[in-house]
Amino acid sequence: MLEQTERLQVNKSEAAMDTMAVSAALGSVAAMAQTGITESANGRRHHWQDFWFHRLTFSFALLVLLSLTGIVGALIYGAWPALKEYGLGFISRVEWDPINDQYGGLIAIFGTLVTSLIALLIAVPVSFGIALFLTEICPMWLRRPLGIAVELLAGIPSIIYGMWGALIFAPVFAEYGQSFLAKVFGGVPGLAALFSGPKIGIGMLTAGIVLAVMIIPFIASVMRDVFEMVPQVLKESAYGLGCTRWEVVRRIVLPYARTGVIGGIMLGFGRALGETMAVTFVIGNANALNISLFAGGNSISSTLANEFAEAESVMHVSSLFYLSLVLFVITFVVLSCAKLLLLSMKKKEGLK
Repeated sequence: MLEQTERLQVNKSEAAMDTMAVSAALGSVAAMAQTGITESANGRRHHWQDFWFHRLTFSFALLVLLSLTGIVGALIYGAWPALKEYGLGFISRVEWDPINDQYGGLIAIFGTLVTSLIALLIAVPVSFGIALFLTEICPMWLRRPLGIAVELLAGIPSIIYGMWGALIFAPVFAEYGQSFLAKVFGGVPGLAALFSGPKIGIGMLTAGIVLAVMIIPFIASVMRDVFEMVPQVLKESAYGLGCTRWEVVRRIVLPYARTGVIGGIMLGFGRALGETMAVTFVIGNANALNISLFAGGNSISSTLANEFAEAESVMHVSSLFYLSLVLFVITFVVLSCAKLLLLSMKKKEGLK
């Protein structure tokens, strides 16, 4: 009887263990099923999050493209009467006569390109020097205050620059700057015509200088940021090999940051092409084509600012829209050329 009782207890304990094993197995299966359900739900939620995030960001990009297309369409629609009347000959016509309703864009286009190029010739080396000083030479205690000062200059409204240029800079430039330039370049063949004429302080050269002052903070800030992105170990390695500071800048910093430098220059050039109020104050607003940089002229932006509110005839308004379309095309061509230049640089780097 004892043996049967012990055997029965052993069987009961084995059955209990089997029951516990089955329960544990069933629990693990249930847990795995629950985990699979949770992971499936998380996967579906992540899929929908990615789906809507992709659609949202795509709609933002599409909105920019649609806005650009709408702007171009509106400019073409507004310029259509002048396009039919003058065609591409509008670009080479000098006449701008609202009284006789005859218009041409050469004077404004010439003034825009000349003042922007003058600004770029002055601003690029100055901005390059500022960026190099702030990143390579300036003491640490002075670097942050100077950097903040440069960035603050970029936030000054353009009309303030225009008032400063007309009321303060132009009289001083007429008395000292234009007289000095006329003495220095007056007898140089090929350059005498550029620095001739009455010295009244306003003109295309003054507009170019004011534009240069305006775009220097933009270009300098971008250059400083891209120079700071150059890995410190590269510069320290070059210094360890015995390179001078100029050699480090020319052989290490500039090749590494070349793309950002060109981008900053194009940003400043685009700002100079489209600037309105500062140029309107100091360019002279003269509808005349002069080779002298001392003479007054006009730009596309200043022409639009001066005449758009007072334009009455259909052809006058359409011609102003035509000038706006030309300015858009010039900006687009400049940015496209910059992009192609950067792509060619990348290809050459790949070949190396």
